[in-house]
Amino acid sequence: MADIAPILHIVSPLRHVSPFDVNMAVDAGYATILPYSGVTLDEMGDLTQDMMFSRAPQAAPRTGLFIGGKDASLALDMAAKAKSVLFPPFEISVFVDPAGSFTTAAAMVAEVERKLRPTHPDGVKGLKVQVYGATGVVGGIAGVIAAQAGAHVTFVSHRDVEAVAVKARDFQRRFDVDIASASAASEDEKRALVPEAHVVLACGKAGVEILSADALASARNLIAAADVNAVPPAGIAGIDAHADGKVLANGTLGIGALTIGHLKYRVQHELLKRMKVTTEALTFGFEDAFALARSLAA
Repeated sequence: MADIAPILHIVSPLRHVSPFDVNMAVDAGYATILPYSGVTLDEMGDLTQDMMFSRAPQAAPRTGLFIGGKDASLALDMAAKAKSVLFPPFEISVFVDPAGSFTTAAAMVAEVERKLRPTHPDGVKGLKVQVYGATGVVGGIAGVIAAQAGAHVTFVSHRDVEAVAVKARDFQRRFDVDIASASAASEDEKRALVPEAHVVLACGKAGVEILSADALASARNLIAAADVNAVPPAGIAGIDAHADGKVLANGTLGIGALTIGHLKYRVQHELLKRMKVTTEALTFGFEDAFALARSLAA
């Protein structure tokens, strides 16, 4: 097996394959990386069969399929389509991480749990978690991970509530988790909603402040807040990109984008390395990313 060259096929439904994922694959040691852009769901079966049948069975595990894009549900559907055509002994390895969102969301929740461990050894279990920017690919999956870990999760929309309710219903169907929905389009709505939260996850667009200092002032139950925005201004007032448990004015522990990003990088790097050297077919999704993130953050 040592002489079997690993190959990574990166598939995306977008016009371009993410340079981030290509760089990550190179840093993980892949010498052969093939990008496929503009791929549709209907094309996944044929593409996957071309990947699996073109190499000897013993090389199949090191034939990797990485699924990108910016839509979590579509990426999961593409992975399901690919896996539906796999059978022994031609099973290739599959890694789903659209826009790096699965590994980012996993790192985000794992970092929150790490900061809470001294006072909440069960992590986010039993806590009320509000996800702002939940219509985005990171926010939605972070919410699912938190819900699977036992949190009471609410997707929060900066528009009307239906914008996040659609995603909440999809994820409830896919993952059998309970996810509530709420709207916080105005400062008044945020001030009314934030006091209910123990944990806030800010996953909005870069350079957009989601929770102001005024909104945070009403957060009487908040114990941890994490923000994936690395572009000023911060998504949560007072949490800079380097924050690693920074204590805010109300005692909340703040976690910034670069702290989350460092763990995210380690998780994606390690999973890519595992696919590169494996002797049996692997499948990685956000559950696997979270399990690894938790262990690395322990």
